[in-house]
Amino acid sequence: MSAQPAEKTPADPATGNRPPVEVSFEFFPPNDEAMERTLWSSIERLAPLAPRFVSVTYGADGSTRERTHKVVTRIQRETRLTAAPHLTCIGSSRGEVLDIARRYWDQGVRHVVALRGDPPAGAKGYAPHPDGFAYAADLVAGLLTVGDFEISVAAYPEKHPEAPSAAFDIGVLKRKQDAGATRAITQFFFEPSLYLRFRDACAAAGITMSIVPGILPITRFPQLTRFAARCGASVPDWLEERFEGLDDDPDTRKLIAAAVAIEQVARLRHEGVDEFHFYTLNRAELTYAICHALGRRPAAGAG
Repeated sequence: MSAQPAEKTPADPATGNRPPVEVSFEFFPPNDEAMERTLWSSIERLAPLAPRFVSVTYGADGSTRERTHKVVTRIQRETRLTAAPHLTCIGSSRGEVLDIARRYWDQGVRHVVALRGDPPAGAKGYAPHPDGFAYAADLVAGLLTVGDFEISVAAYPEKHPEAPSAAFDIGVLKRKQDAGATRAITQFFFEPSLYLRFRDACAAAGITMSIVPGILPITRFPQLTRFAARCGASVPDWLEERFEGLDDDPDTRKLIAAAVAIEQVARLRHEGVDEFHFYTLNRAELTYAICHALGRRPAAGAG
């Protein structure tokens, strides 16, 4: 597998000479052979779009550490993609986390997604490791003592579910930037106005790094509602109505899901957004279709 430079669609005369769209993709490490085949088939399908990077998630309690490393290593070895492993504060001391970072640096990884991390299932709430990094801003600063990483961090258009207020949450994001973060990737959302208001509030707070919208193509609506409940994202009534009655109709669900996401990114593109991050759930079809609609295409002869 190898990524070829993506073909850039000429600027639309109606919207001016805007920069081409940049994209990135998130994958998670598989836990069985069937899921592994699906993952690598999806990577092969999406690689010709030449994403800026592809991120690989990390279990809430570090449980997928070795599987994450295995995926990142194979991406580096078999493709020309830039792999960006997730690293979290959960469940590890500072020394352990920095040792992982050095391991990545030594194998040529230069981009990391730095997160506080979610408590493991059954935990009453977040408790920092007694010898660990307390929060993502601390982790960002620590990573930069290892090497000059490009560091992406998380942002929440509807605020983090544990934050007491939106202003507090934006202050946390500002501290991540001040610690050395390169860009923020948002939690998924469905109303473009949520992102646009958040982007304006971040700018007013002095946040100058890119705020990249995270886009979740909907594969199964019940799964989406579970994700949303965990992370504090809202699911608008109009979205629920579009998927109503389609539980046993996967073909129509895919069509509706593609239409919803394409409408969403088209509105954001109209508002000047030039970079998108896709939560692929290790599936390529919807993400590929949305990128196509955005004008992100493989170069001639690629893939």
